[in-house]
Amino acid sequence: MNIDNLVIKHHLKNVLFINGTAYAGKSTMVKMLADTFGLIHCGENYDCVPEGIITPDKYPNLGYFQTKKDWQEFYSRTPEEYDRWMLGCTQELIEFEVSYLMSVSRSQNVIVDTNLPIPVLREIADYHQVAVMLTSPSISVENFFNRNDDKPWILEQIQKMDDPEKGLENFRAILERTCRQEYYDEWADSGFFTIMRKDVTSDTRLETMNTLATHFGLTS
Repeated sequence: MNIDNLVIKHHLKNVLFINGTAYAGKSTMVKMLADTFGLIHCGENYDCVPEGIITPDKYPNLGYFQTKKDWQEFYSRTPEEYDRWMLGCTQELIEFEVSYLMSVSRSQNVIVDTNLPIPVLREIADYHQVAVMLTSPSISVENFFNRNDDKPWILEQIQKMDDPEKGLENFRAILERTCRQEYYDEWADSGFFTIMRKDVTSDTRLETMNTLATHFGLTS
Protein backbone atom coordinates (compact mmCIF):
# COMPACT_ATOMS: atom_id res chain seq x y z
CA MET A 1 0.00 0.00 0.00
CA ASN A 2 1.30 3.46 -0.94
CA ILE A 3 -0.18 6.55 0.70
CA ASP A 4 0.06 9.80 -1.25
CA ASN A 5 2.28 12.40 0.40
CA LEU A 6 -0.56 14.93 0.32
CA VAL A 7 -2.58 12.63 2.56
CA ILE A 8 0.36 12.20 4.93
CA LYS A 9 0.95 15.95 4.93
CA HIS A 10 -2.65 16.58 5.90
CA HIS A 11 -2.39 14.22 8.86
CA LEU A 12 0.90 15.80 10.00
CA LYS A 13 -0.41 19.36 10.06
CA ASN A 14 -0.11 19.45 13.87
CA VAL A 15 3.56 18.40 13.89
CA LEU A 16 6.62 20.66 14.12
CA PHE A 17 9.99 19.22 13.07
CA ILE A 18 13.52 20.12 14.13
CA ASN A 19 16.49 18.47 12.44
CA GLY A 20 20.08 19.39 11.62
CA THR A 21 23.61 18.68 12.76
CA ALA A 22 24.97 17.31 16.03
CA TYR A 23 25.49 19.72 18.96
CA ALA A 24 23.32 22.41 17.39
CA GLY A 25 20.88 22.34 20.32
CA LYS A 26 18.04 20.38 18.73
CA SER A 27 17.15 18.22 21.75
CA THR A 28 17.28 21.19 24.11
CA MET A 29 15.02 23.31 21.91
CA VAL A 30 12.46 20.55 21.37
CA LYS A 31 12.13 20.07 25.13
CA MET A 32 12.00 23.80 25.90
CA LEU A 33 9.38 24.48 23.24
CA ALA A 34 7.29 21.52 24.37
CA ASP A 35 7.41 22.63 28.01
CA THR A 36 6.75 26.30 27.23
CA PHE A 37 3.94 25.90 24.74
CA GLY A 38 2.29 22.69 25.92
CA LEU A 39 3.33 20.52 22.97
CA ILE A 40 3.75 16.76 22.97
CA HIS A 41 7.49 16.13 23.17
CA CYS A 42 9.09 13.51 20.92
CA GLY A 43 12.79 13.62 21.76
CA GLU A 44 15.72 12.17 19.89
CA ASN A 45 15.46 8.41 19.35
CA TYR A 46 11.98 8.31 20.82
CA ASP A 47 10.26 4.95 20.67
CA CYS A 48 8.32 5.05 17.40
CA VAL A 49 9.04 1.43 16.47
CA PRO A 50 6.48 -1.10 17.81
CA GLU A 51 8.05 -3.96 19.72
CA GLY A 52 8.51 -7.20 17.82
CA ILE A 53 8.40 -5.79 14.28
CA ILE A 54 12.11 -5.37 13.60
CA THR A 55 13.89 -8.40 12.13
CA PRO A 56 17.43 -8.32 10.69
CA ASP A 57 16.32 -9.78 7.37
CA LYS A 58 13.73 -7.06 6.70
CA TYR A 59 15.43 -4.17 8.51
CA PRO A 60 19.17 -5.00 8.40
CA ASN A 61 20.27 -1.69 9.91
CA LEU A 62 17.75 -1.39 12.73
CA GLY A 63 18.06 -5.14 13.18
CA TYR A 64 21.81 -4.89 13.73
CA PHE A 65 21.12 -4.46 17.45
CA GLN A 66 19.86 -8.05 17.49
CA THR A 67 22.96 -9.48 15.84
CA LYS A 68 25.85 -7.48 17.31
CA LYS A 69 28.18 -9.30 19.68
CA ASP A 70 28.46 -6.43 22.17
CA TRP A 71 28.67 -2.63 22.32
CA GLN A 72 32.43 -2.75 21.87
CA GLU A 73 31.88 -4.39 18.49
CA PHE A 74 29.28 -1.74 17.73
CA TYR A 75 31.73 1.11 18.25
CA SER A 76 34.66 -0.70 16.65
CA ARG A 77 33.24 -0.55 13.14
CA THR A 78 35.07 1.50 10.55
CA PRO A 79 33.89 5.08 9.95
CA GLU A 80 32.57 4.01 6.55
CA GLU A 81 30.60 1.10 8.01
CA TYR A 82 29.18 3.24 10.79
CA ASP A 83 28.20 5.99 8.34
CA ARG A 84 26.41 3.52 6.05
CA TRP A 85 24.63 2.06 9.07
CA MET A 86 23.41 5.49 10.22
CA LEU A 87 22.11 6.36 6.74
CA GLY A 88 20.43 2.96 6.53
CA CYS A 89 18.73 3.43 9.90
CA THR A 90 17.45 6.83 8.80
CA GLN A 91 15.81 5.29 5.75
CA GLU A 92 14.35 2.32 7.64
CA LEU A 93 12.89 4.59 10.33
CA ILE A 94 10.92 6.78 7.92
CA GLU A 95 7.78 4.64 7.77
CA PHE A 96 7.79 4.09 11.54
CA GLU A 97 8.27 7.75 12.41
CA VAL A 98 5.71 9.04 9.93
CA SER A 99 3.02 6.55 10.95
CA TYR A 100 3.66 7.20 14.65
CA LEU A 101 3.46 10.97 14.23
CA MET A 102 0.26 10.68 12.22
CA SER A 103 -1.27 8.77 15.12
CA VAL A 104 -0.02 10.83 18.07
CA SER A 105 -0.74 14.23 16.49
CA ARG A 106 -4.32 13.50 15.50
CA SER A 107 -5.81 15.80 18.13
CA GLN A 108 -2.78 17.49 19.70
CA ASN A 109 0.23 19.56 18.71
CA VAL A 110 3.57 17.75 18.59
CA ILE A 111 7.20 18.81 18.31
CA VAL A 112 9.80 16.24 17.30
CA ASP A 113 13.57 15.96 17.25
CA THR A 114 13.23 14.17 13.96
CA ASN A 115 15.27 11.64 11.99
CA LEU A 116 13.46 12.40 8.74
CA PRO A 117 15.76 13.45 5.88
CA ILE A 118 15.35 16.63 3.84
CA PRO A 119 13.62 15.12 0.76
CA VAL A 120 10.95 13.54 2.97
CA LEU A 121 10.37 16.71 4.98
CA ARG A 122 9.89 18.68 1.77
CA GLU A 123 7.09 16.33 0.75
CA ILE A 124 5.19 16.05 4.03
CA ALA A 125 5.57 19.41 5.79
CA ASP A 126 5.24 23.12 5.02
CA TYR A 127 8.02 25.65 5.54
CA HIS A 128 6.58 26.91 8.83
CA GLN A 129 6.61 23.36 10.28
CA VAL A 130 10.34 22.72 9.88
CA ALA A 131 13.45 24.26 11.44
CA VAL A 132 17.04 23.27 10.74
CA MET A 133 19.62 23.81 13.48
CA LEU A 134 23.28 23.85 12.50
CA THR A 135 26.72 24.06 14.00
CA SER A 136 30.04 23.60 12.23
CA PRO A 137 31.43 20.08 11.76
CA SER A 138 34.41 20.93 13.98
CA ILE A 139 32.15 22.02 16.86
CA SER A 140 30.01 18.89 16.45
CA VAL A 141 33.06 16.65 16.73
CA GLU A 142 34.91 18.50 19.50
CA ASN A 143 31.86 18.78 21.76
CA PHE A 144 30.29 15.38 21.17
CA PHE A 145 30.92 14.12 24.70
CA ASN A 146 30.05 17.43 26.37
CA ARG A 147 26.43 16.40 26.88
CA ASN A 148 24.56 14.61 29.64
CA ASP A 149 22.43 12.27 27.52
CA ASP A 150 23.86 8.94 26.39
CA LYS A 151 27.33 10.29 25.56
CA PRO A 152 29.02 9.35 28.88
CA TRP A 153 27.62 5.83 28.42
CA ILE A 154 29.14 5.65 24.92
CA LEU A 155 32.51 6.72 26.31
CA GLU A 156 32.19 4.05 28.99
CA GLN A 157 31.71 1.35 26.34
CA ILE A 158 34.75 2.56 24.42
CA GLN A 159 36.83 2.47 27.60
CA LYS A 160 35.91 -1.22 28.00
CA MET A 161 37.63 -2.12 24.73
CA ASP A 162 40.89 -4.08 24.71
CA ASP A 163 42.62 -0.94 23.43
CA PRO A 164 40.56 2.07 24.64
CA GLU A 165 42.94 4.60 23.12
CA LYS A 166 42.62 3.02 19.70
CA GLY A 167 38.87 2.74 20.19
CA LEU A 168 38.54 6.42 21.01
CA GLU A 169 40.67 7.31 18.00
CA ASN A 170 38.42 5.22 15.79
CA PHE A 171 35.28 6.77 17.23
CA ARG A 172 36.64 10.26 16.60
CA ALA A 173 37.16 9.22 12.98
CA ILE A 174 33.53 8.03 12.98
CA LEU A 175 32.41 11.44 14.23
CA GLU A 176 34.46 13.23 11.60
CA ARG A 177 32.86 11.06 8.95
CA THR A 178 29.26 11.36 10.16
CA CYS A 179 29.56 15.12 10.86
CA ARG A 180 31.42 15.99 7.70
CA GLN A 181 30.99 19.17 5.65
CA GLU A 182 28.96 17.41 2.96
CA TYR A 183 26.13 16.72 5.42
CA TYR A 184 26.34 20.22 6.87
CA ASP A 185 26.04 21.75 3.38
CA GLU A 186 23.02 19.58 2.59
CA TRP A 187 21.19 20.96 5.62
CA ALA A 188 22.38 24.52 5.05
CA ASP A 189 21.09 24.43 1.47
CA SER A 190 17.82 22.69 2.32
CA GLY A 191 15.67 25.80 1.83
CA PHE A 192 14.17 25.44 5.31
CA PHE A 193 14.31 28.01 8.10
CA THR A 194 17.80 27.71 9.59
CA ILE A 195 19.50 28.69 12.84
CA MET A 196 23.29 28.57 13.08
CA ARG A 197 24.89 27.95 16.48
CA LYS A 198 28.29 29.63 16.51
CA ASP A 199 28.70 30.34 20.24
CA VAL A 200 28.93 27.25 22.46
CA THR A 201 30.02 29.13 25.58
CA SER A 202 27.23 31.68 26.09
CA ASP A 203 23.73 30.67 27.16
CA THR A 204 21.57 31.53 24.15
CA ARG A 205 18.79 29.04 24.85
CA LEU A 206 16.02 31.55 25.56
CA GLU A 207 16.89 33.70 22.57
CA THR A 208 17.01 30.66 20.29
CA MET A 209 13.72 29.33 21.64
CA ASN A 210 11.99 32.65 21.01
CA THR A 211 13.33 32.74 17.45
CA LEU A 212 12.03 29.23 16.80
CA ALA A 213 8.68 30.00 18.43
CA THR A 214 8.23 32.98 16.11
CA HIS A 215 9.06 30.85 13.09
CA PHE A 216 6.65 28.10 14.17
CA GLY A 217 3.92 30.63 15.01
CA LEU A 218 3.67 29.48 18.61
CA THR A 219 1.96 31.63 21.24
CA SER A 220 1.71 31.13 25.00
